[in-house]
Amino acid sequence: MKKVILAYSGGLDTSCCVAWLKQQDLDVITYTADLGGEQDFAHLKKNAKSCGVSKVYIQDLKAKFLTEFVFPALRAGAIYEGKYPLATALGRPLIAEGLVEVAHRERAEYIAHGSTGKGNDQVRLEVSVGALDKNLKTIAPLREWHLKTRAEEIEYANSQDIKVAVSKKSPYSVDMNLWGRSIECGVLEDPTLEPPEEIFQLTKNPLKCANKPTYIWIDFAQGIPIKLNGKSFSAVALVAKLNKLAGACGVGRIDLVENRLVGIKSREIYEAPAAVVLHLAHQELERLVLDKETTQFKRIVAEKYAQLVYNGLWHSPLKRALDKFVEKTQKKVSGQIRLKLYKGSCVCVGRKSPHSLYKKELATYEAGDQFDRSAAEGFIKIWGLPYK
Repeated sequence: MKKVILAYSGGLDTSCCVAWLKQQDLDVITYTADLGGEQDFAHLKKNAKSCGVSKVYIQDLKAKFLTEFVFPALRAGAIYEGKYPLATALGRPLIAEGLVEVAHRERAEYIAHGSTGKGNDQVRLEVSVGALDKNLKTIAPLREWHLKTRAEEIEYANSQDIKVAVSKKSPYSVDMNLWGRSIECGVLEDPTLEPPEEIFQLTKNPLKCANKPTYIWIDFAQGIPIKLNGKSFSAVALVAKLNKLAGACGVGRIDLVENRLVGIKSREIYEAPAAVVLHLAHQELERLVLDKETTQFKRIVAEKYAQLVYNGLWHSPLKRALDKFVEKTQKKVSGQIRLKLYKGSCVCVGRKSPHSLYKKELATYEAGDQFDRSAAEGFIKIWGLPYK
C-alpha cells in the first residue's frame, strides 16, 4: 500500500481528508507542526488514530518558526497589503519542510493537505514541497472530492463518525500560531457586516479594556526583539508574553479585504497582538537609525518580501537575495522603543539607540542650535534649478 503524509490540523477539512484518502486505498500518516496554536495534541493524536491513520507525527517547531521564519520577516518589515503580518503564510513553508522530512523517513510517495481549491495555502504548501523535493506528488482532496460546502463536509464527517469541533451554527475556519490567528467563513464573508465579538480569542474588546494605558519597553539587537521591559526572554516566551499583554489592551485586531494569489478578493479577520506591536516598534527603531535612502528603499523591499511570502515563494532565489539585503540593513537596528497600549491602539512614545542618527543640536529650534542656516540659500538654488 502506498503511503501519503497528510498535513493534519485535526479540524474539519483534514479530518475528512483522512477518511477520503483511506477510501483511495492509501496508508495515511499524519504530520502536525506545533507552531504555538495552543492545540490539545494528546486529543489530536487520539482523533487521528480514531480516524484510522497508521502513524502520527507531532513536531514542536515554535522556536524555529519564530527565529527562522517570523523574525526574518519582521526584520524585512513584511506586512502584506499594509495590514496582514503573514502569520499563516509564514507557517506554511515550515510545515512543508516537515512534510518532506517525514516523507523521506517513511519512504512515502505522496504528501496531502486540506487546503481548499481557491485558497492561498494550497499554493504555499505545494510550491514549497516542490522546491524541496520535485519528485514528491501532491494529493489535494478538497480539489477532487464532490463536497462543495462546509455544510456538506460536516454531513460527510458525521457519516464517517468523525468528531470535529465545528457546526453549521459556528462555521468559522480558524488557523492559529504564535504570530497570529486567522478567521474566515460564515458571516465574515459579508464585508458589510462588523465581525461578531464571539470570533475573537486573543484580543479583548477595546471598549472593555482598562481606562489606564499600559506602557512597555522593547529592546532590539540587530532587528531582533530580545527584551521586554528590561527583562530578557526567549523568542517564544517574548512573543507569548506580548500576545497576552497587548491582547489584554485590545491591540491586534485586523479586518482586511485582501487580494488572494488565486485572483479573488477575500475578507479576512486577523488577531495578531505581538506582531502588530513588534512591527510598529521595529519600524520606529529603523526610522531612528537608518539613513534616508536606505529607509525609503527598504519600504519597497518590505512590500516585495511580503508578496513573496504571501505568494508561497519563501524558498525562491529572490527571497534569499532579499534576505541578504535585509541582513545588511539590520546591523545597527539595536535600541529601545517605548510604546503606549490603550484601548486597541499601539503608539510609539519614546525611542533610543546607540546608533541613533537623530541629533538634537541639528534639529532644535532652541539654544544650542548648530545647524548652518546660511547654507540653505545655496542648497535651495541648486535643488530648484531644474524647475526654473
